[in-house]
Amino acid sequence: MLQKIIDWFAQTFAWMAWTWQTALLFAALFSILTVMTLLAVYRPEFERAGVLRIGTTRGDRLFLSILGAAIVHIVWIAIAGIAALWGATIFAAVLAVVIFLYV
Repeated sequence: MLQKIIDWFAQTFAWMAWTWQTALLFAALFSILTVMTLLAVYRPEFERAGVLRIGTTRGDRLFLSILGAAIVHIVWIAIAGIAALWGATIFAAVLAVVIFLYV
């Protein structure tokens, strides 16, 4: 039974280059969305006006953080290449903290 499931996944997702990094990214996104859903159920969110003076919820700030991380990584690769990509990841994490605290 388990082998059938593994074979199904192998055939279904064969078009994508699944590396451990790709799997980690998808697992992290799935985990973050699960946590955000549980937070929305057990601790209802409210709009908060931050530096931008627009109302944002946790979901809005999460979206801005993910979008910002994608932009940071693309610009980093365009400028510095992939040699020191951990720098972009650290910068994106700091950006996410700033977005969640002040936006």
